[in-house]
Amino acid sequence: MIKEIFENVYIVDDKLATKSTVKGKKVYDEKIIKLDNEEYRVWNPYKSKLAAAILKGLKTLPIKRNSKILYLGASAGTTPSHVADIADKGIVYAVEYSPRIMREMLDACEGRKNIIPILGDANKPQEYSDIEMVDVIYEDVAQPNQAEILIKNAKWFLKKDGYAMIAIKARSIDVTKDPKEIFKEQKNILENSGFKVLEEIDIEPYEKDHIMFVCKWIRDY
Repeated sequence: MIKEIFENVYIVDDKLATKSTVKGKKVYDEKIIKLDNEEYRVWNPYKSKLAAAILKGLKTLPIKRNSKILYLGASAGTTPSHVADIADKGIVYAVEYSPRIMREMLDACEGRKNIIPILGDANKPQEYSDIEMVDVIYEDVAQPNQAEILIKNAKWFLKKDGYAMIAIKARSIDVTKDPKEIFKEQKNILENSGFKVLEEIDIEPYEKDHIMFVCKWIRDY
């Protein structure tokens, strides 16, 4: 049984999945389900915060088939590969800071012509300032200034009325504070800088002390 729950996001045999744009290729040993001459990659919520948010009841997924996406903190490419499956008619600019991890991400990108890997520091958007304006920014960066990084990049690249998704990791900001207090502070930073937070998804038990914010960029230029 197949049910499409968002554009190019499916429940297949009771498992979350995306339709693979590169048949026969796994990125992180994910299970592949073959149905009707298509391949669906099972999306592991323990290895992807976006998958966790969807399974925890996410209502708004701004990533669409034709979206242009700036992905900050691409790591080895697990979630970016699923995002590229969703945006099969769009493009994913995948920024990663570590050269070692970037080599792993290049393997994930192989065959996926809509992922553009960028070796760069998400704190310094001027390093990749030649990319185009995007519809969505997705951020998964374990830094103390997570909200500020998103705001910097939004000012450079996010279209007016564009969207952002950010996975806030409380322990990367302050290990001494209550995570709920940190989440509230980060939300205030975002909303005082041009974003409106539309959704807040606690992604436990998949990730401890994490929340996913879905935001709209309403800054008045």
